Amino acid sequence: MSRRTVADQLVAQIIAAGARHVYGIVGDSLNPVVDAVRRAADDGADIAWVHVRHEEAGAFAAAAEAQLTGRLAVCAGSCGPGNLHLINGLYDAHRSRVPVLAIASHIPSTQVGTQYFQETHPDRLFLECSAYSEMITSAAQAPRVIRSAIHHAYGAPGVAVLTLPGDVAELEAADDGIDVLTPPPSPRVVPSQESVQALAAAIEAAEKVTIFAGAGVRGARDDVLALAERLAAPVGHSLRGKEVIQYDNPFDVGMTGLLGYGACAAALEGAGLVLLLGTDFPYDTFLPDVPTAQVDIEPTRLGRRTRNDVAVVGDVGETIRAVLPLLEPRTDRSFLDSMLARQEKAMSGAVGAYTRDVEDLRPIHPEYAAAVLDEEAPDDAVFTVDTGMGNVWAARYVTPTARRRVIGSFLHGSMANALPHAIGAALSQAASTSPGDPAGPHGSGDEPARPRTVVAIAGDGGLSMLLGELITLRALDLPVKVVVFDNASLAMVRLEMLVAGVPSYATDSPPVDYAAVAAALGIPSVRVEDPREIRSALRTAFSHDGPALVDLVTDPRALSLPPKITRSQVSGFTRAMAKQVIGGGVADVVAMARSNLRNVPR
Repeated sequence: MSRRTVADQLVAQIIAAGARHVYGIVGDSLNPVVDAVRRAADDGADIAWVHVRHEEAGAFAAAAEAQLTGRLAVCAGSCGPGNLHLINGLYDAHRSRVPVLAIASHIPSTQVGTQYFQETHPDRLFLECSAYSEMITSAAQAPRVIRSAIHHAYGAPGVAVLTLPGDVAELEAADDGIDVLTPPPSPRVVPSQESVQALAAAIEAAEKVTIFAGAGVRGARDDVLALAERLAAPVGHSLRGKEVIQYDNPFDVGMTGLLGYGACAAALEGAGLVLLLGTDFPYDTFLPDVPTAQVDIEPTRLGRRTRNDVAVVGDVGETIRAVLPLLEPRTDRSFLDSMLARQEKAMSGAVGAYTRDVEDLRPIHPEYAAAVLDEEAPDDAVFTVDTGMGNVWAARYVTPTARRRVIGSFLHGSMANALPHAIGAALSQAASTSPGDPAGPHGSGDEPARPRTVVAIAGDGGLSMLLGELITLRALDLPVKVVVFDNASLAMVRLEMLVAGVPSYATDSPPVDYAAVAAALGIPSVRVEDPREIRSALRTAFSHDGPALVDLVTDPRALSLPPKITRSQVSGFTRAMAKQVIGGGVADVVAMARSNLRNVPR
């Protein structure tokens, strides 16, 4: 029998815990782990090393796989610079609360503390973006620390980091005879009777109630809609809650916040009571100062964004099922109907302005491109979305269905996430057979027979940051369609500057033909400048089995306007425009006005 090392033990533990992929770049101190993965796979284990081109991309990919499957996903980096590259993707994974294990290999244990070549202290560096971060220093310690890291990743859920010196990874393993325990289904968090009574009293006392739902309503969609029906309440949502609650929702009034649209802001402000259900919506400026009740399984989230008149610790579903029998059905739908009418006007007006009669206008309006993409993408597609304007177009124009998913760096807000998230999303299909698999937006666990199409909505700014991952996409021949909204600018940053009262500066990029770049890598691609060609280009991309890229040359002056514009924002925008005119940018100001006039809410 061959000698079993600590690295072998680590790989055996992650396989037992459900991991199917390890994302990273091989090298030096990480080699014992890489070789252990190879030998395990050769022996028939369902594990594979995924060679990415940047460790940051590996962490993002692991985050996407964990989010879509609920299973542990693993990324790894070699000592020093290698594992430091993981940090941005790990922040994203941890803030998204998905089970990711990071293996940070380390310099020889005898050299720690001597300023050795590539010496860092990963066990300290990753503390802020993890639920667990420890260094393995001996074979006897290893099994319990590995197990503890896995249980922390599942239990938080979040990121766990194992720092492993290369020489320790090669030690002969100590056999403790205990296997890792894969997690059971999530426990029920039942609210106290006192908090249910308080919630019922607050609801009954309010003439008008608005529900604001976040990602925490996953698994409780039917309960939320039943509550809305009982209360004749409009239902708004956060960006992360959109895919769960907006689908086939007769009470939907859209989304608020910087990316918002529709009547949600008005419904929140007009309510006598706002019900925050499973949301930790961070933008308190978009939450009104009205009586508020909040339901969440995590007590630390209660009241940290806005006033909290009633706080309920419990599952959204459990709480609603407990409170519904205490509520009288409401027959007065006037508030709900007025908000639904306002929602319809907003969606057909400002939000829909650039999706009609624009087939001949150049450059391409990104809103129109997003609307066509929504129509052409499969009903079960997984969308990964770059931070920035890509977030806006996805939030406003991608229509949720029972099968679609939309994921992004919605809490960490990192650029360059769409492409590496798409890699993990595509590979997740080989790892999505766990009980209760949340592959669908409602956690159905029913996988389609064919591979689901993954659509990366990438900005040119984000794509260019991790452009090398197109090589990964091609090497693995993944069914990812990269749709580039290519405006040769950092458009969201431009808008932020204008709202702050300063002219945009250093936000423009040189034009790049990303279709030509993709073609050079062997990826079928097309560059589209004529809006009449968008639909056929997308259909061709979706008909291809492997990766494809569509480079849409869009208007860099298109602005994202929130549903509520404040006096300070108008003032800042006016000051910025005046400065730009004085600085000789009259033509740019006029062009921006022409591009956005129809998109101003009025």
